[in-house]
Amino acid sequence: MKVVGLMSGTSADGIDAALVNIVRRGGRPIITPIAFASMLYPRALQQRVVDLSLHGHVAEICHMNAYLGELFAKAALKVIRQAKHQPADIHAIGSHGQTIHHLPQGRREPGMGVIRSTFQIGEPAVIAERTGITTVANFRPRDMAAGGEGAPLVPYAHAVAFSHARRTRLVVNIGGISNVTYLPAGVGMADVRAFDTGPGNMVLDAIVQNATQGARAYDAGGRWARRGTIHQPLLTELMAHPFMTRRPPKSTGREEFGAPLVRRLLAKQKRARLSLEDLLATCAAWTAEAIGSARRWVPGKIDDVIVGGGGVSNRAIMASLRTVFAPAPVLTFDECGWSSKAFEATAFALLAHDVLHGQCTNVPQVTGARHPVLLGSVVPGGAGRRTRDLSLPH
Repeated sequence: MKVVGLMSGTSADGIDAALVNIVRRGGRPIITPIAFASMLYPRALQQRVVDLSLHGHVAEICHMNAYLGELFAKAALKVIRQAKHQPADIHAIGSHGQTIHHLPQGRREPGMGVIRSTFQIGEPAVIAERTGITTVANFRPRDMAAGGEGAPLVPYAHAVAFSHARRTRLVVNIGGISNVTYLPAGVGMADVRAFDTGPGNMVLDAIVQNATQGARAYDAGGRWARRGTIHQPLLTELMAHPFMTRRPPKSTGREEFGAPLVRRLLAKQKRARLSLEDLLATCAAWTAEAIGSARRWVPGKIDDVIVGGGGVSNRAIMASLRTVFAPAPVLTFDECGWSSKAFEATAFALLAHDVLHGQCTNVPQVTGARHPVLLGSVVPGGAGRRTRDLSLPH
């Protein structure tokens, strides 16, 4: 199957689209990348998405769900054109959508117990209609309905791509939020462990945007952070954040590491008379130290640390990671044969492929779900166009 994967993360800076070919051999999926494209959100749109996640009104949420659906469809068609394919050549699209709220701890309702919830927008019916391609979306809610946190979901793809017969690996993704996947040497999916570790690019980006009044979106290459000095008292305080010591399964997002936390950080910067560079250096070190703290939740020695996501370009974070995990080598996805930029989109192509073949792809010991489930809602391809028979096997 040729499948497009679409991903927009908690940084809300745009849509990544990966076109891949997937076949199963001996029960294991084999993924071959074909093309990759990114479509950046205009700065004003990024801010609208961020605002939506904090205090969105229902009319704006309704509108943005349809609007982002149009943009996700454009991203899918862009990568298909880039590969010199036609929509009719593509079997399916897997769209993560844009998370605007995620409540994995849930809220208690009388007579119902704890209700866990999550909300991704980017209407899949719009994607299916504009492209004519069967679209799979809403991957997280079914896991939550089964008692899980609906995240992280990419560890399944990490295991497919990075498992090794003789080496135990920690796969790290640094997006807006950071997460890790522990892959013991030579074992199956039942032994995989994964969870969010806390801050990633989200905090650093927000600090830069505030300091430059929106003129810059992020600290390119971590240049400012590398010029700063880590403020140890602040780093110690940040490492005392309750999420650091919460036992897995655990996942998080903008609710814990978004604007309210950044406002508190900026107030601390002012009181401690820290430069922008010092604050960024401290928060880059916090990202790395929080990832390093994952070792308390995994058994045994780590042979390799493999890092992907946007944070791999931040040299301050990467330098801190090498210090935290020494003497284990810290490698990038690209050094291991996978694109750091394309991997998460590729993961959702894989999840779409597998649900269409009746394959459960949540990892219950990772999310906390009671049992394996099929992830995703399927919207058939557009009427009036040739669509392939993608009915689930009986």
